[in-house]
Amino acid sequence: MAEEKEPQGEAHENYDNEDVIHDVIPVSGMYQNWFLEYASYVILERAVPAIEDGFKPVQRRIMHALKEMDDGRYNKVANVIGQTMQYHPHGDASIADAMVNIGQKDLLIDTQGNWGDIRTGDSAAAPRYIEARPSKFALDVLYNPQTTDWQLSYDGRKKEPVTLPVKFPLLLAQGVEGIAVGLSTKILPHNFCELIKASIDLLKGKKVKVYPDFATGGMADFSEYNQGLRGGKIKVRAKIEEQDKKSLIIKDIPFGTTTTGLIESIIKANDKGKIKIKKVVDNTAKDVEIIVDLAPGQSPDITIDALYAFTDCEVSISPNACVIIDEKPLFIPVNEILKLNTDQTVSLLTQELEIRKAELMEKILFSSLERIFIENRIYRDIEECETWEAVIETIDKGLDPYKEQFYREITEEDIVKLTEIKIKRISKFDSFKADELLKKLEEELKQTEHHLAHITDYAIDYYSNLLEKYGKGRERKTEIKSFDSIDTTIVAANNQKLYVNRQDGMVGYGLKKDEFVCECSDLDDIIAIRRDGKLVVSRISDKTFMGKDIMHVGVWNKGDDRMTYNMVYLDGKTGRSMVKRFQVTAITRDKEYDLTKGAKGSKTLYLTANPNGEAEVVTVKLTSGSKARIKVFDFDFSTIDIKGRGAGGNILTKYPVRKIELKTEGVSTLSGLDIWYDENVGRLNKDERGIHIGKFNGDDHILVIYNDGTYELTSYELTNRYEPNKVVHIARFDPKKPVSAVHYEGESKNYLVKRFLVETTTTEKKFLFISESAGSKLILATTDSNPMIEVEYVKGKSKDKIKEELNLNDLIDVKGWKALGNRLHQHNVKKVKLLESAKSEQVEEKHKAVNAEDKPKVEVKPEMKADIKTENDKSSKGPSGYNVGDTIELDF
Repeated sequence: MAEEKEPQGEAHENYDNEDVIHDVIPVSGMYQNWFLEYASYVILERAVPAIEDGFKPVQRRIMHALKEMDDGRYNKVANVIGQTMQYHPHGDASIADAMVNIGQKDLLIDTQGNWGDIRTGDSAAAPRYIEARPSKFALDVLYNPQTTDWQLSYDGRKKEPVTLPVKFPLLLAQGVEGIAVGLSTKILPHNFCELIKASIDLLKGKKVKVYPDFATGGMADFSEYNQGLRGGKIKVRAKIEEQDKKSLIIKDIPFGTTTTGLIESIIKANDKGKIKIKKVVDNTAKDVEIIVDLAPGQSPDITIDALYAFTDCEVSISPNACVIIDEKPLFIPVNEILKLNTDQTVSLLTQELEIRKAELMEKILFSSLERIFIENRIYRDIEECETWEAVIETIDKGLDPYKEQFYREITEEDIVKLTEIKIKRISKFDSFKADELLKKLEEELKQTEHHLAHITDYAIDYYSNLLEKYGKGRERKTEIKSFDSIDTTIVAANNQKLYVNRQDGMVGYGLKKDEFVCECSDLDDIIAIRRDGKLVVSRISDKTFMGKDIMHVGVWNKGDDRMTYNMVYLDGKTGRSMVKRFQVTAITRDKEYDLTKGAKGSKTLYLTANPNGEAEVVTVKLTSGSKARIKVFDFDFSTIDIKGRGAGGNILTKYPVRKIELKTEGVSTLSGLDIWYDENVGRLNKDERGIHIGKFNGDDHILVIYNDGTYELTSYELTNRYEPNKVVHIARFDPKKPVSAVHYEGESKNYLVKRFLVETTTTEKKFLFISESAGSKLILATTDSNPMIEVEYVKGKSKDKIKEELNLNDLIDVKGWKALGNRLHQHNVKKVKLLESAKSEQVEEKHKAVNAEDKPKVEVKPEMKADIKTENDKSSKGPSGYNVGDTIELDF
């Protein structure tokens, strides 16, 4: 008989029951929990490394699988991937990628086959074609089953390490990058040797600083590294050298780039007109070598700066040190990571020593028991025992007199081990050998206890042994340098032409039918000064309206304190003609500035732009109807000061002006341009950084002497660059000042001294002034007028070193720059050092002695008036601000 179905109404009543409603879980709550679990899994199990060993889980499982398979021979990577999949619940592709990444760092995996190239971006061969095994370094520092914490694998079939017991700051050595849910990590690789030395310094209580080091080499500025924390950044540059005046060579590339990507960025910059090159050739093989051929007329120095500014030859990297500590992601500085790793190494070494101590004590105990058991013939006492219990009791009773000498109680397990000794071993027992074994074990135990008592010294020795064993060939590859900021508007190639329609007020590079002004780049700012006395600066574009009736237009450079504008304008309020000189060093783009007093009807009568502060003489012609007695007169702009653009200026004339004409071209009224050389970055500057090399005017040059025995005359353009580690001497070139040099002549093996005048006039070309023979080298060079050196030498076969000070002026006369010179000293020279000139010291002391009260006073004479200038010029008193007859102080 069929069962009756429940009435529908009763079913509805069950759904209305309160208990059933309380069991319903909102979807939103489920999503929140699931998402948090997913985020936690990604952070802890996939993307972020553990502080203990520096590994992500996949990397740890790869290294564990490699150790399990290790028999000293290479294994196919495909097999290693299969072994790893027993522990890693993901696909083989992710395991292969992670393994190649570890192998390319050349530290933990001994590779064989084509594993790709991080420099060129070439990928590794398929896993079935390449092989791997743990490196000797990995076997030394990564594994120890006795100090490893184990956990079950994801399917519960096997055990895998929670973390590997790494006795080395591996996280910082390898670096790591990962993106998780809501956070990311980027720890840059650091130098192997420097990390070990830093760990040793930490153990000695010293403060340390460690900086990244990249396998791709290059140069890096770590001034804003911020110990790898968020907000910090580093700049990495390719190493670019001038092969000749027509080509550059790139020898290293920045971290994170490839030669292919770098070349593409250069071609892209060239297509955009940022740089001008003929071609790029990639000759990379064992070493990186990219040849960049320059377009005709392009400066190598400016092109190098442009490559850094517009291509991947310079990249900025933002580190973000995030690690897992106690199952939580934390952001900590690299110095703290290093300290934690160093402390962990000490802790692991302590554990290993404790384990070894326990093993030795057990070996000593059993060896002693064995000796007592055999020498006292206790084994014979058990011959008549009929039960196992009787055997154990008999042996235990036989050991009673000796139990006090043992460090622990003798257990039944110890007695059972004695019964397992074979008769053959008993019959051949040698008490002398037993004593020797015990002695060795006790000595080792004593040494182990000593290490435990001096664990810090033991850890230092451990690190030192690692450095000695594995440090060779792992020296720093990335050069630590300070970079100067590059002004992109200066180094950008002139890829546009500037045109102007003065009447309509249109300016830009798209007005090809209008008046050509100059070549420029598409990054430049343009300045325009109009007839109404208004000034405006705008970013260059295809076509920009800058106001009608433009009198001057050109490229404006921010901070240019040499460009000077000479101006005459009519003041609309008074009817006077005003004259002024001004500079425009800072400006707000697209804002109009009034160069007049702002009165209605004011207008510009005369205007010139002078790149080096030139001051011309003009002829002013007044209207024929003016009441002035002299209607034509000359005015020299050098008689007034250079002031700000907002200054009203001086009165030129109160009468109406008909015309102003140029009479004579002007000469610069600015003092020489002070140039400094920053030896940290190898660049010239006006910011008083580094060595002051002089004041420069017009066609002055810089003399640069290099350590390869060559000299070069260069301009004083701030875009010039010099290799700091190659420059021996740099100074303003004075053709009357001789160069004094000491060099080692390779053929005769003698130190020679020479003095010569630079007679060559060719600039931007190097001239060799020492011997071309192999082994020749420049020791020192100077243009000091009183060059003093200290020579260290030995006489004959004596080992005593003698020091002597010599003046190079006394040793040789000035000769031609090609002459080899004379022998420096008759005895065997060991060392030569340049001393500060005695003459220079005397002058400096004299200068210090002259204080404000002792400064000589001089009466101003008419013939001196035009030559004396001060900061407080007053146009009514002439350029000096003083009248004839005034008494002034002169500061030597």
